[in-house]
Amino acid sequence: MFDVGRVLVEWDLRHLYAKLIHDEAALEAFLATVVTPEWHFQHDAGRPLDEMVPERIAAFPQHRALIEAYRTRFLETIPGPVAGMEALVERLAVGAIPLFAITNFGAEFWAQFRPTLPMLDRFADIVVSGVEKLAKPDPAIFALAARRFGFAPAEMLFIDDNAANIASAAREGWQTHLFVDAGALEAELVTRGLL
Repeated sequence: MFDVGRVLVEWDLRHLYAKLIHDEAALEAFLATVVTPEWHFQHDAGRPLDEMVPERIAAFPQHRALIEAYRTRFLETIPGPVAGMEALVERLAVGAIPLFAITNFGAEFWAQFRPTLPMLDRFADIVVSGVEKLAKPDPAIFALAARRFGFAPAEMLFIDDNAANIASAAREGWQTHLFVDAGALEAELVTRGLL
């Protein structure tokens, strides 16, 4: 079972905002105070953009256009697959290994993004935080996934780049792998007899 952002696909708000803010100090300040990962996480957790974006514009009216770009150009924060992961997913699928995902992803952005990544067609089911209004590392999202996917936690390997998510899954009885890159994951999957 895979995380999506920074495991299957590259993701960073900088991919979009470096195109719009050319001064490095101004870019860092904007991402630290205006369109922050913490603010973005509200959408991952289920808050609608129609609430978030106007509220943020009201707080930072001088950045109206940049905040609007978050809504209209979000897919530019995802430049493509993480190196080596498409091939790895394909090898697992060909080997008849059941594939699932749990992703912290806003429901509105997921609807835009999902059709752009054919790799996800190999997945039997994907739990999306913004749809469920539950986000990692909340243990409730792991319990929901176990029920939906039909396997006991101890039977599943959860792969995520976030140490807090890995720790939460481990406490719920899941096997875990802290993702660094495709090569390290491949080595672990070979060791486990999955490749």
